[in-house]
Amino acid sequence: MTMAGGGDVHTNNGALRASMGIDAVRVALATAMILLVPLAGMQFAHGVQWTGLDFAVAAVLLASAGWTCLRTGRRVARLAVWQRFAVIGALALVFAALWVELAVGVLFNLGS
Repeated sequence: MTMAGGGDVHTNNGALRASMGIDAVRVALATAMILLVPLAGMQFAHGVQWTGLDFAVAAVLLASAGWTCLRTGRRVARLAVWQRFAVIGALALVFAALWVELAVGVLFNLGS
């Protein structure tokens, strides 16, 4: 089966699956590397006291933000540069707002 652009549907599905696998590995590695910072901080400072739940919530938040940014970045690749920055910047602001809310509870007192 051939698509309008001349590409094969089966070939594109395989490329999409491979791309998603690479993206999943990238997001997992980036999440793990970021979570090493508080883990190392717990070893050297008494002010950093994370529980397993803190690590799990941070991992889910970081992984979902990373995955969303990668996938959205590919979807808006044809937009102008400033529009791409605006979309990814908006996603980053949502991530930062969630992170701050979970950390200190600015609006809904969900944090510590």
